[in-house]
Amino acid sequence: MLRDLNPVADERLMVDATTGDDAAIWRMDDERALVLTADFITPIVDDATQWGRIAAANAVSDVYAMGGRPLVALNLVGWNRDELPLKLLAEVLAGAGEIAAEAGFVIAGGHTVDDPEPKFGLAVVGEAHPDRLLTNAGFLPGQDLILTKPLGIGVVATAMKRGALAGPEFAALSESAVESMTKLNDVAAKVALEAGATGATDITGFGLLGHMARAARESRVDVSIHIPNVPVLAGVAELARAGFVPGGSSRNLESVRSQLNVGSADETGVLLLADAQTSGGLLFGVAADKTNECLDQLTDSGHQAAVIGRTDEGAGQINLVE
Repeated sequence: MLRDLNPVADERLMVDATTGDDAAIWRMDDERALVLTADFITPIVDDATQWGRIAAANAVSDVYAMGGRPLVALNLVGWNRDELPLKLLAEVLAGAGEIAAEAGFVIAGGHTVDDPEPKFGLAVVGEAHPDRLLTNAGFLPGQDLILTKPLGIGVVATAMKRGALAGPEFAALSESAVESMTKLNDVAAKVALEAGATGATDITGFGLLGHMARAARESRVDVSIHIPNVPVLAGVAELARAGFVPGGSSRNLESVRSQLNVGSADETGVLLLADAQTSGGLLFGVAADKTNECLDQLTDSGHQAAVIGRTDEGAGQINLVE
């Protein structure tokens, strides 16, 4: 569809939709660039305030994925006012406000439309230095790949919707998922930039494989992913084997088949790598001598981070290693 649109030609536009990156970058001058993004989601949890927190963290993550910091945002709301009380919307907005306060940006208003299915998110403006950006075309050969949050959000959300996490034995898993989704990627971006990273992407709806496949193509590198090293929320593998896999994960997997060498990996393990995430972690590449320092900083700040693979010279192939 985008191929039918006229390409944008302006030397101030440093990053546009061409590479499928997380946000647009507009150069203001030699010292400042604007980071522009918008994202919204349907409810993923029953608690309205938590949904607002998750949606806000998810939207602002695109700014961090580009190496920027958020400045100001606008609420984007689709609301069924005939079915849902406005008090619930107030709780959603309050949750987003909590994330804004934590991240240090301002929500200055927004726009609401009638919608039979509720949706909420943010349009966000951030800033970055033009010479210190993270992009999905910036990965280099010979780098370690660090993932800063565990996978499995899509599986958990599917199990929630089907009522499979109603018992007290699943309370810890539900809490872990919400905690992960509401954790900001600000520290992860700072760690990546300080380690000299130039390539990064946040892991959201296309899953680890989808986002990594696009980054590998744009960066012209091959990638090896060591499946046992990939962090996954506790209990998620069992849920996936029981069939709680969102349809989007299967579509994600099919979309990268041409780039993917599965090897001897089992089907569940591969599907988890394609699991559609909401407010997932950052994936970035660093030189091997920076890896341990990055992991120490991320662990100290409460991240469940891990080195999950490595980049090599190539043209976008992803090799899965058991």
